[in-house]
Amino acid sequence: MRKFLSLRSVRNFSFQLFWELIGSIFIAAGIYNFAVQAKFPMTGFSGIALILYRLFDVPIGLLTIGLNIPVAILCYRLLGRKFFVSSIRCMVLSSVLIDYVAPLFPVFDGDRLLAALCTGVFGGIGYALIYSKNSSTGGSDFVIMSVKAVKPHLSLGIIAFWSDVGIILAGGILFRDVEGIIYGMIVNYIFAVAVDKFMYGINAGKMALIVTEHGKRICQVIDECCRRGTTILSAYGGYCGEKKQVVMCACSNKEMFLVQRAVKKEDPQAFLVVLESNEVHGEGFQMVGIGEKQDL
Repeated sequence: MRKFLSLRSVRNFSFQLFWELIGSIFIAAGIYNFAVQAKFPMTGFSGIALILYRLFDVPIGLLTIGLNIPVAILCYRLLGRKFFVSSIRCMVLSSVLIDYVAPLFPVFDGDRLLAALCTGVFGGIGYALIYSKNSSTGGSDFVIMSVKAVKPHLSLGIIAFWSDVGIILAGGILFRDVEGIIYGMIVNYIFAVAVDKFMYGINAGKMALIVTEHGKRICQVIDECCRRGTTILSAYGGYCGEKKQVVMCACSNKEMFLVQRAVKKEDPQAFLVVLESNEVHGEGFQMVGIGEKQDL
C-alpha cells in the first residue's frame, strides 16, 4: 500500500512538474523572445524586471527572483505551504528559462503589434497552464491569488488585468513611450482573455431550454441526432397556466446546430432558448461519442 502511494505521489509530482515546465517555457518565450526586443511595458513583476533591465541591464530572471522575495514572505500564510512551494519552484524555473534558455532561440524583431499579440498569447497560455495546476510564478501572481482567495467570485483574468495596469502605465511614462502603453494594454488584455479562455473555456459549451408539449419525443430526437442526454422539467405557462415541459440539454457548440434543426423539425411550435455555458462538468460530457450518452 505504501509503495502504491509512493508511486502515485511520484507520478502526480512528475505530471505537475511537466506542466509547470511547459508553462514556464511559454512565459519565457513571450517575455524574452517577443517583449524585450519590442520594448513595450509588460505586466506583473516581469514588467518591473523589464523596466529595470532596460535601465541597468540586469538579468530579467535574477531581478524577478529578487522582487519576489518580500512578496512571497508576506503572502505565505494566506496562500498556504503547498501553493507557496510550487510557486517558488515555478518562479525559479521560469527565471532560469528566461535568462539561459530563451536567449538560445531567435528573437522576434518585426512589427510591434505582432510582438504584442504573440507576447499576450504565449504569456496567457503559460500562466494558465501554471494556474490550472494550482501554482503560480510568484510576484504579482502571489497578489492575484491572494485576492482570488479573498474574493473567489472574481476571475483570474480580471484580477490580473487590473493589477497590471499601473505597471504598464509606469513603464510607458518612464520611457516616454505612449505607443508602448497602448501595446502594453493590448498585451494585458490578450493575456487576461487567454487565461480565462484556457482555464474556463476548455469545458465550454451551450445549453438549450426547449419549452414543448412533447418532451419525451424531443428527448428522443436529440438522442438520435447527437447522442446527448436530456432532462425534462415540469413547468406552467405564465399567461394561460397550461402545463408545459422544458427539455434541458447541454452539448458542444457544434452539436447545438443539430439540436436546433431536430427540435424545429419535430415540433415547430416549440420555444427554444440557447444559452452559453462557460463550464459544463459531468461524467462523460467531453467524451460522448457514437454509442455513448449521458444524462444532464
